[in-house]
Order: sequence, then structure tokens, then C-alpha cells
Amino acid sequence: MIVLTRLNRSRFAVNPDLIERVQATPDTTLIMVDGATFVVTETMDDVIAQITRFRAGVLATAAALISTAGSDSAAPDAEVGL
Repeated sequence: MIVLTRLNRSRFAVNPDLIERVQATPDTTLIMVDGATFVVTETMDDVIAQITRFRAGVLATAAALISTAGSDSAAPDAEVGL
């Protein structure tokens, strides 16, 4: 999840996998896959950077799990279902 700020300064978390697009018109607006929209104070570049960091963290965690499974087992792919 990434944490963003609405225009009224309330903070909320959103699953970045459910964001269809981000646009700046001039306010930054998230359009979700279900059609919901959220206007946030962060810039479009900031939102994209948060999404990038979130996904990098997911990949780093997956890589760590795979390497841990590899040291514990002769068949790491079987452990993580790859």
C-alpha cells in the first residue's frame, strides 16, 4: 500500500495495483480500475515514485524469500511455487 494525502489533508492508503492511471489536471488525480477517483496533494511524479518504491520492495522481499528457501532446500522453486 502507498499512503497519500487528500486535498483536505486526510491521509489514506491505496493499493497501487488497483490504480489504472494518474493524471495532473492540474491537481493530481488517481483513477482506479473500478472507476473511483481520488484527488491528492502529491505530485504525479511523487505518486509514481511511491509506486516504484512499493513495487521494488515487493520484488526485494520475493528475492529474499527465494534466496532463503534456496539455502534451506535443494529445490527452491518447489517451495515458492515457481
